[in-house]
Amino acid sequence: MSAENMQIHDPHVTDIVDEAEIWSSLLPLDGARVIELGCGAAAHTCAIAGTGRPASVLACEVDDIQHEKNCVATDMPAGVAFARAGAEAIPAEDDSADIVMMFKSLHHVPMESMDAAMAEIRRVLRPGGVAYISEPVYAGDFNEVLRLFHDEGEVRRAAFEAVRRAVAEETLELAEQRFFNTRNDFEDFADFENKVLGVTHTEHNLSPELHQTVRETFEQYMGPEGARFEMPIRVDLLRHPA
Repeated sequence: MSAENMQIHDPHVTDIVDEAEIWSSLLPLDGARVIELGCGAAAHTCAIAGTGRPASVLACEVDDIQHEKNCVATDMPAGVAFARAGAEAIPAEDDSADIVMMFKSLHHVPMESMDAAMAEIRRVLRPGGVAYISEPVYAGDFNEVLRLFHDEGEVRRAAFEAVRRAVAEETLELAEQRFFNTRNDFEDFADFENKVLGVTHTEHNLSPELHQTVRETFEQYMGPEGARFEMPIRVDLLRHPA
């Protein structure tokens, strides 16, 4: 697929799936040397390493607080190592990875560093190795709540354009695009505050008035089982040209 044919969103896709179904079907994990960029609380790290399929997983995170938590966690699967590093400066040798993964983290890279991140991904991937870049689409009910205090429209567009430039300039080649919806549910507003407003990688300093507006908007989606959202996701599966 050429860069000109890439889509940022496919609004016709209605499938709701666990993203594990997507990465497990797309990625050649058996015996793979994996690098994850922007691992956050390492949920995907644990899920992927926990399959026992990869040979190793190097999980990188720029947030000091979260990185320290990851390093002292006692329940990590075998083969996982953590590094305090960003996507624009990956602590790995050239051609040393079979797979690079980014789960909803490319848009957190500073916009001026996104092209450098794509070049770094090519550098660390062996020829024929693949990069799995998962990004939230700027659409859906959850986005309507999020953008009240943290509008990511510009950075999500910039992340897509960085991937498209990498394909157009043949830094990486596009193997496939996959669109799907995944669930993003919360028990109540306190759960939302803990998981979204309380993250350490981004400071959300809401005024009392804005906090109340966010609460009121969020609670419009509350039902007997809590607030249930569908989040549209795009996956760009890229390959280091062999």
